[in-house]
Amino acid sequence: MRKVFIITIAFTALLGVSVAAWAASDSPGTEGDPIVSKSYVDAKTSFSPIQLTQGQKLIGAEGAEIILRSGEASAIDNGLNGISDLTFGTDLMTGNQVVLNHLLLVPRSDGRGISAITDIWIMVRGSYTIQ
Repeated sequence: MRKVFIITIAFTALLGVSVAAWAASDSPGTEGDPIVSKSYVDAKTSFSPIQLTQGQKLIGAEGAEIILRSGEASAIDNGLNGISDLTFGTDLMTGNQVVLNHLLLVPRSDGRGISAITDIWIMVRGSYTIQ
């Protein structure tokens, strides 16, 4: 009985040390959980407000997200596929009107984006160019 008690205590101690070592391996600032700056987090998670004047185009890079906040805009496709309207679950082809407050996604860096019919304000996350 005493032998079982000693083995149980030894196993519990070993288990405790293992859990502590595992927890320490992913503590903040280690390679497994690096510390990042606020500007890095903001750049990856925040939308930036952009104003376009009538006739300007915003061409998104792969993964760019766009939300039309005011004004009128139309979609720009790549000749084969449209820009993804994630709110409706549809593809917008060139000339299709962009609906206010809908989340648009540019799936690839192949010329897709939006064109300002009037002066517009949009929210953008990701890389883009303005033409």
